[in-house]
Amino acid sequence: MTKFKTSDLTKIALFTAVIVVLSQISIPMPYGVPMTLQTFIIPLTGVLLGKKSGTMSTILYVLLGLIGLPVFAGFSGGAAIVFGPTGGFILSFPIMAYIAGWFAERENIVFLYIGLFLGAMINFLVGFIVFHFVTGSSLSVAFTATVLPFIPTTIIKVVVIGLISQKLRPLVKNKVLV
Repeated sequence: MTKFKTSDLTKIALFTAVIVVLSQISIPMPYGVPMTLQTFIIPLTGVLLGKKSGTMSTILYVLLGLIGLPVFAGFSGGAAIVFGPTGGFILSFPIMAYIAGWFAERENIVFLYIGLFLGAMINFLVGFIVFHFVTGSSLSVAFTATVLPFIPTTIIKVVVIGLISQKLRPLVKNKVLV
């Protein structure tokens, strides 16, 4: 069993709160899949806190929403959201944070970017699959709803996360920040 220090628990709680806040910054899109800052803060949480604490922060976020607290985009929450058309994205968040954190722990910028892109691809894949099955839409409609419009912003998010994490990660590791 993994043990967390008080400082780890504090960081997990703080980053969970940041995830909740940034999840509310969303742009409605056609087909009901909003563009949010969740896919920015989730991998950044993994990068800054590491795979273990970053994943726990993200799992806590998903659990808070699952029990009905309005933490998801648009102040929504509940099992209907988690198991609805956009639920695949939410369910993949802990995996996304873990992958970003694992690759970031390699302390290599190339590995960091590989992890960020891999996490984004898994997020797209799970979101696409769940959307397709829940809505019964065709593969082309599911792709258009869940992947295509988000490719440019995903590239921007990955680049920005990579750049800012180079400055923030040492601060978090050395307990200067958080």
